[in-house]
Amino acid sequence: MSDEPQPKQPAPGRSARSQDTTAPSGGKPKRPERTGWRRIVPTWRLTLGTVLIAAVLLVGGFFLGYSLVKIPSANALATQQSNVYLYADGTVLARDGEVNRENVGLDAISKDAQHAVLAAEDRDFYTESAIDPQAMIRAGWNTVTGKGKQSGSTITQQYVKNYYLAQEQTVTRKAKEFFISIKLDREKSKNDILEGYLNTSFFGRGAYGIQAAAQAYYGTDATDLTAAQGAYLASLLNAPSQYDVVAHPENKGAATARWNYVLDGMVDQGWLDAAERAELTFPMPKETTTSTGMSGQRGYVVGIVKDYLVEHGIVGEEDLDRGGYRITTTLEKDKQDAFVEAVDDKLMSQLDKKNRKVDTYVRAGGASVDPKTGKVVAMYNGIDYVKQYTPNATRRDFQVGSTFKPFVLASAVQNSSVTQDGRRITPNTVYDGTNKRAVQGWDGGHYAPENEDQTSYGQITVREATDKSVNAVYAQMAVDVGSDKVKETAVDLGLPEATPDLVESPSIALGVAQASVLDMAEAYATLANHGKHGTYTLVEKVVKDGDQELKLPERKERQVISREAADTTTSVLRSVVQKGTATAAQAAGRPAAGKTGTAEEDTAAWFAGYTPELATVVAVMGQDPETAAHKPLYGATGLARINGGGAPAEIWGQYTRQALKGEPVGSFDLRLQRGASESEAPSTGPSASSTDTGGPSGDDEASPDASRSSGRTPGATQQATPPGTGDTGTTPGDDGTGGETAGTGTDPGGDDGTGGDTGTGDDAPPGSGEGTDDGTGGDDDSDWPFPDSSDTTGQ
Repeated sequence: MSDEPQPKQPAPGRSARSQDTTAPSGGKPKRPERTGWRRIVPTWRLTLGTVLIAAVLLVGGFFLGYSLVKIPSANALATQQSNVYLYADGTVLARDGEVNRENVGLDAISKDAQHAVLAAEDRDFYTESAIDPQAMIRAGWNTVTGKGKQSGSTITQQYVKNYYLAQEQTVTRKAKEFFISIKLDREKSKNDILEGYLNTSFFGRGAYGIQAAAQAYYGTDATDLTAAQGAYLASLLNAPSQYDVVAHPENKGAATARWNYVLDGMVDQGWLDAAERAELTFPMPKETTTSTGMSGQRGYVVGIVKDYLVEHGIVGEEDLDRGGYRITTTLEKDKQDAFVEAVDDKLMSQLDKKNRKVDTYVRAGGASVDPKTGKVVAMYNGIDYVKQYTPNATRRDFQVGSTFKPFVLASAVQNSSVTQDGRRITPNTVYDGTNKRAVQGWDGGHYAPENEDQTSYGQITVREATDKSVNAVYAQMAVDVGSDKVKETAVDLGLPEATPDLVESPSIALGVAQASVLDMAEAYATLANHGKHGTYTLVEKVVKDGDQELKLPERKERQVISREAADTTTSVLRSVVQKGTATAAQAAGRPAAGKTGTAEEDTAAWFAGYTPELATVVAVMGQDPETAAHKPLYGATGLARINGGGAPAEIWGQYTRQALKGEPVGSFDLRLQRGASESEAPSTGPSASSTDTGGPSGDDEASPDASRSSGRTPGATQQATPPGTGDTGTTPGDDGTGGETAGTGTDPGGDDGTGGDTGTGDDAPPGSGEGTDDGTGGDDDSDWPFPDSSDTTGQ
């Protein structure tokens, strides 16, 4: 047995390991094992490690998300806009497109409206970052605690959601919104973001963007919004439907409270003076909004203007379909309304579609052009676009009838045309007006047109033949002039060269051509403008996306026929209104010139006329609503027939009076063809043209100064002057020192006051003008109930 001490034995129940706290030689003491509740508490090392790992993951995730999430293209809804069509005065005419949105630049939104939106949605917008964590946490807490759902999003985040993303509430969408907002804040200016937000936000009433909202609620543009109006629109962003106080008057209290909140915020931020704010009252929005549908005349106008833009190369069809265009037309609202009212009063109100089947065929079309500018100021296309789709102002499938005859006369004067037996054609040339008289000098076969009602007129002047619309005379005149030249003149005046049935034959004079109402208005406007033609225009201004103004084609004007040709034609057409087939047009209450017309089988009746200020054409057409076939209008409105001197001239008269109401009464400043007022004796020759009483050439061939040296006695009466025609004065160039001899009639003096003739006509209507040999002659409007401003001698 060893004498060395023996090691102690461990106590029962305790392991040797648990007693071994001695560190190995040279090592650190072992840490006691954690017991009890301490075992479930993480150590500081574990906590620190977890935090570090989480930070690494968070930062890594941020940079990964930032690098992976790209700014996408705009969503389809955000880029959709309507095209806005405006009257000439800027009021809304129509909108097309499924989305009522019109993007505008920030400079086209009033500062008050901008500040109102900032006060409502994000007062620190210009100083804060794209993301506001505190607001997000606060919104989340309020949602969890039942204080209502709140977005907590900045304007940048809301813009990202509106413009780039969908509206669903998902984690993925929120994550994308987060990263895109940060990127956008780095790549775009605050102004760009605010502009985008204001153009994409929904304001209720179907309006996307503040411009559409301004129109929908207040009928104004965003640039004109006041602080009070801007604050209300800003309030709508919080609850568009509920805060519409017109649709939901029960919510006016809540809407007013929100409105006050916005205004108070504007004051707090220094954007609104407190004194001004105290005077503001709640701006009640409009009871009704401007219709953006296609009913009434709107759909017709939109279609016609679209065609005009595309055909003139201003905007492509695909671009128009994408929307975003603000198109200011030349149409004037008061004139447009007057046209609709005149058609309703003089035609539509006379129809009885239940008891007269023919009344279901009745259609009407009209167009009105400013002769000096070529601007189309009004159109009538049908009772309602959604009921009658075809635009009656631009369709080219009805004959224009005798409204074409003035083009024949204008061509005769323009080309110094002569009759078959060699005399120049003037308003006083005598023709044979016998019904079914065969034309002479035409090598294309036998042609013997009927006069209206089979009436024979015998020997008749061109002026009288125009008053009575004698087909036999004008068919012969077309041959005398040359139908090719007549066609050329018609095209020069404004008819498209491709006009259907614009044929080179004697029938051209009878109006077999199928021009549109608008085509004819353009041509008659050229006559009213003394032979100067400029293509009509329907558009004043086109702006893309609120700031890009498109260049419009330059309007060029040229003298297509001489002033004498145009003015001589006007002088003859004045007689048609005064004592011919269009006396109903006198209802305009102004000096007027015009011509009636009727298509074959009475399928259409026309009146084309003008004052010095306005050229307007009206047509009443017959069309089966089921088959679209052309139908005669016999019995329509309860009358035996519809002709140009009836409803068309009546519509013209009422419309013209109303359209020019308040404007000065103008005068026709006419320079007539030399010899236009000379009379001729009836001819017995085969040409059916007259023999000039002054010899083979007569005064037609006289030099401009011939009248001064002629030695004629003032006051002597010319031979065979038809009652009411008279002498309209000397030719251009006369200084009026020696006027021609006086004639019996209504037009003793020229419109420009030069070379009027002495004497009055015994058979002239009351108010016949008088002229003197000193050049101060009576003017050609003096026989009208409204004296012309150029009449220097009185009556």
